[in-house]
Amino acid sequence: MLRPGDESRVTPVSPHCHGAVMAGAEDVRMNLHDEPALDMTDLLPAHRSLRVAVVTETYPPEVNGVAMTMARLVDGLLARGHEIQLVRPRQLGEADRALRTDGLHEMFMRGMPIPRYPQLRLGLPAKSALVQAWQKRRPDLVHIATEGPLGWSALKAARKLRLPVSSDFRTNFHAYSSHYGLGWLNRTIAAYLRKFHNQADLTMAPTEALRAQLAALGFERLQVVGRGVDTRRFDPALRSPVVRRRWGVAVDDPVVLYVGRLAPEKNLDLLVRAYDAMRLRRKQLHLVVVGEGPCADELRQRCPDALLLGSQQGMELAQSYASADIFLFPSRTETYGNVTAEALASGLAVLAFDDAAAHELIRHGHNGMVVPCGDDAAFVRRACDLLDLWRPGQPLRLAARRAMLSRDWRHIVEQVEQQWCVLLAAAGQRPVARRRRIVIGTS
Repeated sequence: MLRPGDESRVTPVSPHCHGAVMAGAEDVRMNLHDEPALDMTDLLPAHRSLRVAVVTETYPPEVNGVAMTMARLVDGLLARGHEIQLVRPRQLGEADRALRTDGLHEMFMRGMPIPRYPQLRLGLPAKSALVQAWQKRRPDLVHIATEGPLGWSALKAARKLRLPVSSDFRTNFHAYSSHYGLGWLNRTIAAYLRKFHNQADLTMAPTEALRAQLAALGFERLQVVGRGVDTRRFDPALRSPVVRRRWGVAVDDPVVLYVGRLAPEKNLDLLVRAYDAMRLRRKQLHLVVVGEGPCADELRQRCPDALLLGSQQGMELAQSYASADIFLFPSRTETYGNVTAEALASGLAVLAFDDAAAHELIRHGHNGMVVPCGDDAAFVRRACDLLDLWRPGQPLRLAARRAMLSRDWRHIVEQVEQQWCVLLAAAGQRPVARRRRIVIGTS
């Protein structure tokens, strides 16, 4: 039996799993010339899009990396003609009824606030509801993005119905536990995550380094599928003198930016230490912080000169990136770190530990800087070095932007699509989603 991920033994398929339909359509188009438009339904194989149940316990308007990447994935899949059932907890203020748009069916489930993060919701068990929904309208496969109670229910429901399952490894919960006085639970949490993901037919990890780490812990059927960045949204061209004046920043003053949760696992003490060292070299330096979390008050006390903007998204966030100069990311617990890619795409001078996204994306000294994981003293030194590279148009910042132009989300969606096609082929299944009529017009 073919195992998921063994592409070398699978006959190549198009991203939409429909063989040579479009190639055949193009051949017909070339021979039509001035003939009237022809309905190809009876001449070409059916073009079937996938019907995918996507299960996640976080989604916009919630603001975090998982929510953002799931929204990008869903949008990309819809744009490529797939049918998506989005299963997620009902957020505050949302109606009870399910929502339908073209190709998208949102199925809201019960949820509860996450401790210390009341703006986020944790899905509650819902196996029976999912079994009933998927018996009524069977998906081709189930994709589970989070490992909470709702994700576990989806896993059990899919297994009961013999549906193919893929999963994402998105958050190092077992690494986070030590930052909350629960280090003794590391092995227990890792065992839970391993048990969860090993019941899936395929688990996607964002980097090769994380795939190797998970494999060493006993995780099975792992495939690397990267993360994308919206280079149209995160763009140096959005640099705004108005935003900088609002921050109280003079034209020639450098701005250090941090974007992310204000939480213990983000290593914010090192952010403050690096900023203090940089200010000894340049008093006109400013620190701007975007994000919310339980450490906000502590950060204000430690660094009273810092400007804390709270949570941002959309154009507001993109302008904050582009209007800053240096991006410091001291976290050591990332599975990826979307903010690293966003800062690079925005043309900032970026410093991070040589791990996760930074390890994949940064060539030290060329388009950013990295230091060995855990070497806090090196992080502080390199942060000071960035003061020589902060001005717009500096080669390192230009290279940061260029490096991200090939990381568009469209390519990432195609990678996910390919993995799912291989998974369905391995399971001996064909897509069951709606048949789409292909009409070939005149050339």
